[in-house]
Amino acid sequence: MEAPMTRNTFFLEPVGPFRLDLTVWTLRRRPDNIVDRWDGETYRRALSLSVGLVEVVVVQMGPPKSPQLRVTVHGAPLGSEVKHAVTVALERLLGLRIEMAAFYRLALHDPELRPLVQRFRGMKPPRFTSVFESVINAIASQQVSRIMGVRLVNRLAASCGVAFHDGGAAAHTFPLPDDLAASRPVDLQQLGFSRQKGRAMIELAKSITEGGLDLEGLTELPDDEAAEQLRALRGVGSWTAEYVLLRGLARIHVFPGGVVGVRNNLYRWQHLVNPPDDIAVRLTLARWYPYGGLVYFHLLLNRLAEAGFLGNSIAKLVV
Repeated sequence: MEAPMTRNTFFLEPVGPFRLDLTVWTLRRRPDNIVDRWDGETYRRALSLSVGLVEVVVVQMGPPKSPQLRVTVHGAPLGSEVKHAVTVALERLLGLRIEMAAFYRLALHDPELRPLVQRFRGMKPPRFTSVFESVINAIASQQVSRIMGVRLVNRLAASCGVAFHDGGAAAHTFPLPDDLAASRPVDLQQLGFSRQKGRAMIELAKSITEGGLDLEGLTELPDDEAAEQLRALRGVGSWTAEYVLLRGLARIHVFPGGVVGVRNNLYRWQHLVNPPDDIAVRLTLARWYPYGGLVYFHLLLNRLAEAGFLGNSIAKLVV
């Protein structure tokens, strides 16, 4: 049954084509993600915004070709400031303003890429709510499986994030730097993080809260300078920097191929005998420049579909 309209509801119109289901799956990566929640129809997320703590509830109302999103805000009256803050967060999380036409034209003339892109047409490249969130996600995912990486982030949100209560089970925000700076490495070890990861995450949070580190300022820098500053942070290497460039700074030309799992997705899709090395990955991606990050996201969706997580999403007709 369709939810009734309320004074806390407004509408957004993404650049089409747009599929909320595919975009949310690309964002959440696993069905047990407790920060970015999806029930097959509705996307929910608790957000700690400058205007306060809210939960947003998003449903797609129009078809992919002419999409419209109904957004309901819980926790605060829908004044102009709250509406603006929620809109900015959702445009970032769901890639609502990103134009994909040039990438679709490229894929149309590439017999290898075309079936993959057509299958997931309407996915928009998601971006974490902050560069800080992208760095923490990347550190959590280092040297562990995607399953474990998401579980670690879940534990971090449940332990350090702010709980939003609206009659049912609590929803947790992703921790802000202030939330994490008060932790000790031993606290994060109890959640399953290594001592090195815990130290790196807490040091990053304190660098922002106490040292004035401005990670959002990296958006103004070219790739090489932004990556250099990221690698200067404790616990951030080349792959982590690439991941942050893509998922934190929306550099959709960046393919984070420094991790084995990502390269494996590429070689499975291409039916190669052996996993490609870094040189082979670069040569392959050169054909699709400047859209390496979009290829990465489509390969991620492909793996999620193979694992059976997308359910009926891939069977929906794209019009």
